[in-house]
Amino acid sequence: MNVNDLAPPLRIGNREFPGPLVMGIINRTPDSFYPAARQMNDGKALDSAVKAVDEGADVIDVGGVRAGRGRVIDVGEEIERVIPFITKLRKKVPQTLISVDTWRYEVAREAAEAGVDIINDTWAGADEKVVEVAAEFDLGLVCSHTGGMPPRTDPFRAYYPQGVVSDVVETLREAAQRYVDAGVHPRSVLVDPTHDFGKTTWHSLELLRHTEELVALGYPVLMALSRKDFVGETLGLPVDERLEGTLAATTLAAWKGATIFRAHDVQATKRTLQMVATLRAERQPSRVIRGMG
Repeated sequence: MNVNDLAPPLRIGNREFPGPLVMGIINRTPDSFYPAARQMNDGKALDSAVKAVDEGADVIDVGGVRAGRGRVIDVGEEIERVIPFITKLRKKVPQTLISVDTWRYEVAREAAEAGVDIINDTWAGADEKVVEVAAEFDLGLVCSHTGGMPPRTDPFRAYYPQGVVSDVVETLREAAQRYVDAGVHPRSVLVDPTHDFGKTTWHSLELLRHTEELVALGYPVLMALSRKDFVGETLGLPVDERLEGTLAATTLAAWKGATIFRAHDVQATKRTLQMVATLRAERQPSRVIRGMG
């Protein structure tokens, strides 16, 4: 691919956000797969969000339900976990984009009314009405791929007869077009290959190698790579030792033109993206004094 090929800038409302962007994570769950990201206390969660913004987060992503298997969390409990917090967060960081990690229409609507900018639906439109919220409130909407898996299920011998890259690209192409037809602005649709969801480690690695095919779809591209199992299985490491592997994956995806990176480690991710952008000749060095006199 041409080194200058990039996904288009994200559009939210009347604002544009050229990439690369960092999406910091606030998990309002006691059972997140990464213990360091569990933020049930409002005060500590707000402090963490502000710290993430200070470290360079462009978006704060708030979720109230563990992605994988666990105790059933009904709509009411999910709303209780995330909506009051989003209301407080909106006041705390008025200029920062906020996303809500949910697949449920009811949660998405209340989050929209509380001031979120993006609906991060990681379960591939399991609730078809979520797109209505994004269109009505002019929000960003994540278009994801789970291989047909329902919410909160883990893959078992996932198989894609035509190959995982082809399946993901075509599924996201069709789903993104449906979202646009439903009234979501094309540059407010973020396509996400959704590594690990409905996929083996081999699948996730192959998708990462072919990031440019996702970029070629013509939508902003979201990469949620942070400390995921495909990184851990590749290196044989537990979740608290996966930072270097995550940053290596981030570097490759950024070089190939992805737009936004969901991250537990905001500062390290921001610096990695700045370095990649400079290597791509899209950003100037912060200073150049070596050898200049």
